[in-house]
Amino acid sequence: MQTKPNNLNTFRILYLIKGILTMCFSLFFMLYAGMGFFFNQVIEHSQQDTELPFNFGWIFTIIGGIGILFCIVLGILNLMASKYIKEQKNYNFIFGLAIVNCLTGILGILLGVFTLIELTKPDIKALFNK
Repeated sequence: MQTKPNNLNTFRILYLIKGILTMCFSLFFMLYAGMGFFFNQVIEHSQQDTELPFNFGWIFTIIGGIGILFCIVLGILNLMASKYIKEQKNYNFIFGLAIVNCLTGILGILLGVFTLIELTKPDIKALFNK
């Protein structure tokens, strides 16, 4: 029995690249959080008599921390999807992550939509159900 050609190996590589790029994007949020810490120090050590209602440096720090966490988790999930595509298991995990990737910018939209199209083919479902 000969199997039909499919694009799973291409998607495996693309998920690997997307995972690495997403983890690299977390460096932007580290810079953002670092700016928040810098603003906190500048505002706390300023010699002005005016009191600010709150220290806006914390906003930068919190957004940066949430962004770092989000990027690292999404990057790890993409790397796991790449591994699962190679092993042809966890169909539902890959399907769900393809939907989540549709929410993460143009690269994620393209990768998610084409993955969903490929995963809905009957011969691909048969590969995962063996």
